[in-house]
Amino acid sequence: MIFADRAEAGRALADRVAEVIGAPGDRPLVLALPRGGLPVAAPVAERLGADLDIVVARKLGAPGHPEFGLGAIAEDGPPVYDQGNLRYAGVTEQDLAGTLAAERAELARRVRRYRGSRPAPPVTGRVVVLVDDGLATGVTAHAALRWINGRDPDRVLLAVPVCAPPARDLLAPETDRVVCLSAPPEFFAVGRWYRDFGQLTDEDVDAVLQRFHHALK
Repeated sequence: MIFADRAEAGRALADRVAEVIGAPGDRPLVLALPRGGLPVAAPVAERLGADLDIVVARKLGAPGHPEFGLGAIAEDGPPVYDQGNLRYAGVTEQDLAGTLAAERAELARRVRRYRGSRPAPPVTGRVVVLVDDGLATGVTAHAALRWINGRDPDRVLLAVPVCAPPARDLLAPETDRVVCLSAPPEFFAVGRWYRDFGQLTDEDVDAVLQRFHHALK
């Protein structure tokens, strides 16, 4: 399954998530992982009649190979490490101390940039759908799920258009349901499954949030 772009993937994902959730008693909360998760999450939130917000997370990449996730952090939560990937890369948690400090600084910058003085979205007692544009190692979503679960939600779903099967299986115990439209065994990278997988900017994040919130007024 190849998606034209993130918006098309979000529309397809929205239908599947709506089937899974059914009719929740209260207004759900859709949380996107920026930047790439927002264009996917907006159609999901529209389809569900849900609130849309973000949870900011950062991958802890391998030295020299930053796209290979060895761990991740989300908001004010502790780091979550993938022990298998650490062993594969021959790296310890202590070796990533510099990377962790740099990513915490970037995470704090993004929280200030995207949210400003607005508090983190209330999660307690809500049906929460965490959305990203795909799962490769799953470490970033793992950190975000730990952050969400630490705030006592009613139910948590992880929804992505495409995922590596090991990442889906890793995260299943952290959620009530993983919704993934396509789980190709030869995954390689998220961008392989999109014809248009352009890099997004902070301004793109602003535009999606402003457009969505304006539409609700």
